[in-house]
Amino acid sequence: MIHARMSFDVSAIRRQFPLLSETADGRPPVYLDNAATTQKPRAMLDAMQSFYEHDNANPHRGMHILAERATDAYEGAREAVAGFLNAATPEEIVFTKNATESINIVARGLGAAWKKGDAVILTRLEHHSNVVPWLILKEEKGIELRWVDMDKDGHLDLSSLDSLLTDGNAKLVTVTALSNVLGIRPPLEEITRRAHAAGAPVLLDAAQSVAHHPTDVQALDCDFLAFSAHKLYGPTGIGILYGKASPLSRLPPLLGGGMMIKEVCEERYVPADIPARFEGGTPPVAEAVGFAAAIRWLGQYAWKDIEAHERKLLALAQKELLTVPGLTILGPQDVTERSGSLSFTVDGIHPHDLTHLLGERGICLRAGQHCTEPLHRHLKLMATTRLSVALYNTEEEIRAVAPAIREIQKQLRGK
Repeated sequence: MIHARMSFDVSAIRRQFPLLSETADGRPPVYLDNAATTQKPRAMLDAMQSFYEHDNANPHRGMHILAERATDAYEGAREAVAGFLNAATPEEIVFTKNATESINIVARGLGAAWKKGDAVILTRLEHHSNVVPWLILKEEKGIELRWVDMDKDGHLDLSSLDSLLTDGNAKLVTVTALSNVLGIRPPLEEITRRAHAAGAPVLLDAAQSVAHHPTDVQALDCDFLAFSAHKLYGPTGIGILYGKASPLSRLPPLLGGGMMIKEVCEERYVPADIPARFEGGTPPVAEAVGFAAAIRWLGQYAWKDIEAHERKLLALAQKELLTVPGLTILGPQDVTERSGSLSFTVDGIHPHDLTHLLGERGICLRAGQHCTEPLHRHLKLMATTRLSVALYNTEEEIRAVAPAIREIQKQLRGK
């Protein structure tokens, strides 16, 4: 990890992202869809290309120099992720395809021993990736899904959590570290403390939070944590599962094949130790190298500067959007409670129509249920529009949105 900090200069940061200099119809994109995926810095792109040009080989077990260099690069990336999360050891870091696969490894592993009457506690803030695996186990095993109560802004009722834990049947508490719709951050440390006091392990979905706030798994004391590299300025196709060594070692492998075994004979196999037991097949070495480069690149900037910049952007977005007639912002109205994204509706305009017409103006937002159908159903909404920020976004980009929405309102009224 880089310890020398760079000054936080948004213009200089933007110059490191090739796509942000691209133009369409003579103008660069106003990219405010960062909760879906972030753009990629040159440092990450160069690292992946350099690996393929100079070090490409299958890691581990090969005895030649290229295999050794590929192994060093792959395991070095694991060390970089461990440092980023403050994991106790690199062995607690598993490379997966994405956050979805990471959560499914935990679900299939823990769920193998569950039975009817066992329960998983979760919230309506969750992404489908942290809902559907538990619904599958509900169908297969007859387990119960218990939902923590919340208010309309996404504040969780921790007394509700306590009541759901009371009977001792909860086998897991799982919660997002940051809502991808409401932008609210649940009180993770307190949730984890209460779950552990009741004997339940905790899984955190950190897919949204890792790009906006520091993540210290030892301070959080979570048992498992999942996220995807592509939301943290890294490449697609690679994710992370963190697990404390003890509970992670008790999970069975999800995939069977090469690299995840210690021994194979005609009648049985012995899985490898962690993390290799979860990394069957040829691993995503170039993606791991690129992700490590993205982590090192991000490490140039102080988290306090990133958080302050993004907080200013969201405060400005809230102020500007509330000038639009008929626009309603969801989630906490106190901007200090909001992080990453801001979702809203506009009277008389379907979110899909709105984002399509904004897209024609070069403004990239997202519309739909954002893979959170239970949350939208709870809020009695069919869909919403989402604006999400990253450290490279500017106040000028934010200021472009509200006038464009007012233009669209006029355009639609004229039809």
